[in-house]
Amino acid sequence: MNAQAKPNLLVAVLAGIALAAMVAAYFAPIWWVSLTAPNYPKDAFPDGIRIHFHFDGVYNGCKAAGKGSRMAEEIIQKDLSHEDERYNPILDKGKAHDKGAQGLDCVHEMNTINHYVGMFPIATGAPVEKPLAKFFFAFFATMMLAFAVTRKKLRLVVLGAGFAATAAWMIVDQYVLGHLAAHVEEYVREAGTFFKEPERIKAWGDNVTLVSHVVIAGLIVVMGVVIAGVAKIRGFQLLLALVPALLPVYFVITYAAWLWFFGHNLHPWGAFTVKPFMPTVFGEGKVAQFSTYSYPYWGYALLLLLFAALMLALLIRRKQLREGAVE
Repeated sequence: MNAQAKPNLLVAVLAGIALAAMVAAYFAPIWWVSLTAPNYPKDAFPDGIRIHFHFDGVYNGCKAAGKGSRMAEEIIQKDLSHEDERYNPILDKGKAHDKGAQGLDCVHEMNTINHYVGMFPIATGAPVEKPLAKFFFAFFATMMLAFAVTRKKLRLVVLGAGFAATAAWMIVDQYVLGHLAAHVEEYVREAGTFFKEPERIKAWGDNVTLVSHVVIAGLIVVMGVVIAGVAKIRGFQLLLALVPALLPVYFVITYAAWLWFFGHNLHPWGAFTVKPFMPTVFGEGKVAQFSTYSYPYWGYALLLLLFAALMLALLIRRKQLREGAVE
């Protein structure tokens, strides 16, 4: 094994670890938020009204009450249908009525709570970022794969093929299959859940469409810039690792920005009037009788693993560039 084979292999392994962590993070809950209040007793809601933030949306974080809790003992948690027979407290005492029971839909519950102070539904946040996140992940994945390559020509081939596939996928998905139009339609419907202002909400939908067009076109342009940069500037390849390595920073900035938006764009039709505020990004806070908790979840640990692996790989590659060991 020659002198450069070991660092080349190490860079490839680190890039592979980062890529695996990033793919897993896309499907993982990155951050969680919970509200607790006296009207949500801990025995019934052990985690409060909890939601999980993913890259592609916000999901329910509540679960059915655990076995042995007061709620599990006293309440049938399963949603009953017309096919379920009436409960007999004597004959049915030993039956597993809660088999298949799911927790409260806490996204809906939190939306209901928030709208009393004039806050719009959670689904209206990041309307451009969420549906396009998968394409940015494909963009980052291509950069990481190209970074692991030591030969310039092969690196450019990887970038060209990966970016072409990502661009084609994005155009077909958003325009040919009509997913962008469907998303905007759903966004407009969701935005008008509590506050019915058709003209204003339609304008928001038009903005989402316009910004989505700009972001899609911009991403394709950036792909071209990256290919040109790698082709012309030797040290440009370091950006292939640095840009995706900062994914945990991008998430926190976007998350905090949208929290600010929600807290500073309260609708005057809310049942209660509160001053614009900044919801808790990290830690514990309090709004009225509600205590709020906001912390990173296990998906964020994957992003930190991504960061650590890519930064270490970047340092190794930087040393190789100084020594002239890679193209």
